[in-house]
Amino acid sequence: MLGLEKELEIFVHAVIAGMAVYGTYTLLRVIRRIVKHNLLSISIEDFLFWVGTSFYLFIEIYYTSDGSVRWFFILGVVLGMILLSFALFLAKKICEKIKKSVDKRAKTR
Repeated sequence: MLGLEKELEIFVHAVIAGMAVYGTYTLLRVIRRIVKHNLLSISIEDFLFWVGTSFYLFIEIYYTSDGSVRWFFILGVVLGMILLSFALFLAKKICEKIKKSVDKRAKTR
């Protein structure tokens, strides 16, 4: 049985891992918008991403939980993805408001 401090440490590692996975895929989506891709290259990129993600999460589980899958690790990964998604959403909304404000001031001059 793990102590509460060790479980909290594992949970934090899982949240960071979830953020890393979501952040990497978001970066991949941004690159796809900048450089147009055909369906085959998107499929290959997605396949490589998910294979890499599975290896990355397997290694994280192996080193943090001694190889046993714990539900709070999976919950932490999902929570990390949700937190980063929400943070990026808020950042986008803030940037849009700033842009509108700057555009409005530029039109009045």
